[in-house]
Amino acid sequence: MKKPGDSPKRVKILKFIRSFVEERGYAPTVRDILKGCSISSTAVVQHHLNILEREGHIHRDPEVFRSIQLMDRTNIVRVPLLGSIAAGAPIPVPNSEAWEMEPLETLDLTDELTQGKNDIYALKVKGLSMVDALIDDGDIVLMQAANTADDGEMVAVWLKDRQEITLKKFFREPDQIRLQPANSQMKPLYVDSSNVEIQGKVIGVIRNL
Repeated sequence: MKKPGDSPKRVKILKFIRSFVEERGYAPTVRDILKGCSISSTAVVQHHLNILEREGHIHRDPEVFRSIQLMDRTNIVRVPLLGSIAAGAPIPVPNSEAWEMEPLETLDLTDELTQGKNDIYALKVKGLSMVDALIDDGDIVLMQAANTADDGEMVAVWLKDRQEITLKKFFREPDQIRLQPANSQMKPLYVDSSNVEIQGKVIGVIRNL
């Protein structure tokens, strides 16, 4: 493997990629690199990434979002992005599976971000009901498949009568389930327990910067 030492710019890009992955658990985009390394254009970033890949320092998959992998890191987990979920008014979906079974795309994440857990998938958030939990419109939530939850956990919930799915905090009450938004401007949703099907628990967030 050729060293990038003959190019201070590529050394800087490699250091930025490494620190970004170590801090966040996922790879930067081209625009993240452009901003973080003060590069003049995305074309210049792509030029340096092409050389770094040719020299064996990184690997990229054109079909995977945030796919830059450092070749000296092996703890990469590929997670399917299965669709969108509402953080606000529930979004109708075509069937009780609540998301596309074929991934829209995949994410390459570190096992630190997935916490070494199995059955992890990702959903893109639509809406603002979870902003006080630092989950904004356009963010991606990492979910572990589950059909039960403890009070206070953030879950993807299938509402059977509405044929809709929503992202809320889950609480059991004597005769019902309270689905609580994390937004002081929004009211909770009260539903019968027989109408609720938990389909996953949030284990992490990838923020849309």
